[in-house]
Amino acid sequence: MIDFTNVVTITRKELRDALRNRWFIVFTIAFAGIALALSAFMQPNNSALRVASYSRTAASLVNLVLLFVPLIGLTLGAANLAGDRETGALAYLLAQPVSRVEVLLGKYLGLAGALLATLTLGFGVAGVTLALQGSVQDAASYLFTVTLAYLLALAMLSLGFLMSTIAQKTTAALGGALFLWLFLVFIGDLGIMGTAISTQMPIQTVFFIAAANPLQMFKLASILTMQANLEVLGPAGLYATDQFGGLLLPMLLLGLVVWIVLPLVASITIFARQEKFVFKGA
Repeated sequence: MIDFTNVVTITRKELRDALRNRWFIVFTIAFAGIALALSAFMQPNNSALRVASYSRTAASLVNLVLLFVPLIGLTLGAANLAGDRETGALAYLLAQPVSRVEVLLGKYLGLAGALLATLTLGFGVAGVTLALQGSVQDAASYLFTVTLAYLLALAMLSLGFLMSTIAQKTTAALGGALFLWLFLVFIGDLGIMGTAISTQMPIQTVFFIAAANPLQMFKLASILTMQANLEVLGPAGLYATDQFGGLLLPMLLLGLVVWIVLPLVASITIFARQEKFVFKGA
C-alpha cells in the first residue's frame, strides 16, 4: 500500500532541489528567453501578415520544444536516481520508513513539477508577448500545443528515470540519455527519410515508424492542431490524414500517454525488485 503522505514529502523535497539546481535555472532562463525572442521578433507590424506570422511563431516554438525538452527531461531523469545512488543519499532515504515505490513516485513527481513549471514560464512569456502584439487569433490552438509539450516532457522524464533505474553510475545513465536524445531527434527525421529513400519503403511503413517516436507524435499532433492536416509532411502526411481522419489526433495523444506510463511503470517495477545498485559503490 502506497502512503501518499510520504510521496508528497519526497515530491516537495525533489521540487525544491530541482528549482535550486543551477543547471536547471540556466535551462529555464534559456528556454524562456528564446521563446520570448521568437514571439517578439517574428511578429510584423502589418496586421494583414500577423495570422501567417503567428503560425510561424507557433512552429518555431514547436521546434524549440523538440530540441530542448527531450534533452532536459532525459538528463534530469537519468541523473536523479543514479546520482543519489553514488552519493549515498538513496541508501539513506531507503533506510527511512518509506517504500521504494513511494521514493520513485515522489522523485518523479517532484522533477515533473519543476519541468512543467519551466515550460509554463517559457510558453507563458511567449503567449503574453503575442497577446500584447494582438496576435491571439488562435489561443485554443496555442494552449493545446502547450499541453502537448507537457505530455512530451513527462514522456522524456519517464524514459530518463528508466535509464537511471537500469544504469549503475551517473555517467552511464547520462550517456544513455544523450544517446537516446540524439537517436530520437536526428534519427527520427533524417534516419527515416534516408532509409525510406534508399529502400523505397512504403509510405504507410514510413508513417508508422515515425509515429512510434514520441517526438514525432508531438510534432504530428502540433501540426494537426495548427493547420488541421499533414500536407506539409508530403505523402506520409497525406496517407495519415486520409487513413485515420479525425481519429489521428486522439491516437497521437494516446501514444504520448503510453510513452509516459510504460517507462514509468517499468522503472517502478525494476526499482521495487532491485537489490543491487542501491548502496554507494554497489
